[in-house]
Amino acid sequence: MQQIKNLRWSVLIFLLTLNFGCDQISKNIVRNNISDYEHISIIKDRFTLTKVENSGAFLSFGDEMPYIFRLIILTVIPVLFLIYGLYYLFAKRSLPLSMQIALCFLIGGGIGNLYDRIVHGAVTDFMHMDFYVFQTGVFNFADISIMIGIGILLLQSIKWNLINQNNQV
Repeated sequence: MQQIKNLRWSVLIFLLTLNFGCDQISKNIVRNNISDYEHISIIKDRFTLTKVENSGAFLSFGDEMPYIFRLIILTVIPVLFLIYGLYYLFAKRSLPLSMQIALCFLIGGGIGNLYDRIVHGAVTDFMHMDFYVFQTGVFNFADISIMIGIGILLLQSIKWNLINQNNQV
């Protein structure tokens, strides 16, 4: 039983570290090799690199807020949520595997962006995609991790609802 618990903890810590590590390594490469607002075309202007230091949240939301509000909303509250998320992830042994993986992506990505905000004063974003019909804002690997985590939770929720509907019939 103890070996299973140790294996579970090891896998969860590995996934958290992998998400955080990939994010920080990529941001470090960008910080050291790309100038602010430099535009590098990777795939015919459909996928480009553009370094942006984002002091706000998603799509620079909150960038114009007074410092104290940005500190509370973009640093203090996320720290509390991430601490609770870590507690929940490691304390709830009966979570489905997909939910554990989703939480690792969400928390790992959240820690990556929070680390940037605390250490560098802003989050480094650098990827942009243009799909002809719509385009993304500038984002980073932490944002991708967070979206993957949300996607897994959404699929888990849909699956759970379908199972419950079938059981009620």
